[in-house]
Amino acid sequence: MDSRVVKAVTFRVGAFRRRIAWVFGLQFLIVAIVCILGIYNIVPTVVVIAVIVLTTAIAWFATRREWRPVRALARLVNRWDGQQFDPESLHLDQMSTHTDADVASLARGLHGFATRIANYNQRERNFTRDASHELRSPLTVIKMSVDMLAEEEGISDFGARSVRRIKRAAREMEVLVEALLILARESDSATDHERFIANDVLRREMESARELLTGRPIELLLEEPARFALEGSAQAFSVLCWQLIRNACQQTEQGSVVVSVLPGVVSVSNHADPHIPGDSSRPLRVHGVDRHGFELAIAQRISDRFGWPLELQTRVGQENIARIRFPHPLPVETIASA
Repeated sequence: MDSRVVKAVTFRVGAFRRRIAWVFGLQFLIVAIVCILGIYNIVPTVVVIAVIVLTTAIAWFATRREWRPVRALARLVNRWDGQQFDPESLHLDQMSTHTDADVASLARGLHGFATRIANYNQRERNFTRDASHELRSPLTVIKMSVDMLAEEEGISDFGARSVRRIKRAAREMEVLVEALLILARESDSATDHERFIANDVLRREMESARELLTGRPIELLLEEPARFALEGSAQAFSVLCWQLIRNACQQTEQGSVVVSVLPGVVSVSNHADPHIPGDSSRPLRVHGVDRHGFELAIAQRISDRFGWPLELQTRVGQENIARIRFPHPLPVETIASA
């Protein structure tokens, strides 16, 4: 707030309470006097009622006028978008210089709180964005080196297994970097409004997952009873599905992982280790719980960011299901016509 506003309200501490006390004190005094005059028939009853109604109306208007700064502050805070990084968007400097000191103190506290949140969010986004960009170069070198090493003739079985593990780790790190860049990116960007067919993106992710599952006794299946399109970030959808598939594969030592596409829903299911205790059949919210893994923590943040609710279920028979619901699916024909 402007320093002039602070100086103007420095000597007005408790002024709001005093003015309200004066208003209701005067009202009570006038009503008491008029009632006494009415009891002794000095003034007619009609005059007594009229004076009571008039003083009540005046007190109400005076109280409303005194409450105006609080109402103005409430409107300013209500118009503030918490997603904006500029705390000045609160426009606290628009408050009147006649604002009570208590209201001004509350306004300064809100401004300082908004400033700290904005600075924290900005630092987090800057760090995430810079770290992700710095990781891209070494990841590219690792991927190129692994591809060249895989083409070497006479490589041993142990070397081939090591190459596959390095390739798998590089792919996982690449997806993690993409996820961090998505979370660090400003909302409402151009890439958040592209249209794509969910089935096509999901099929590409499953092909990459099958390559990384080479040598493991896990079968990755795709069921497509439905096809639908989405408006949003295709990269975010790709990373979200990858995180769920990777988590399901990590929970499965041997068996199958089934990815199903239903109208407006994508689910990933797998059979867990029978030694792991399961919960009853009910949705579970993910908040970085260790049992679910880091993949689902990233998936939860992406789903919250784009408004794609994520649910987890554990059914009888140790079948784990991760389900993403898309509130506004589009017909595939809209993409074809575009």
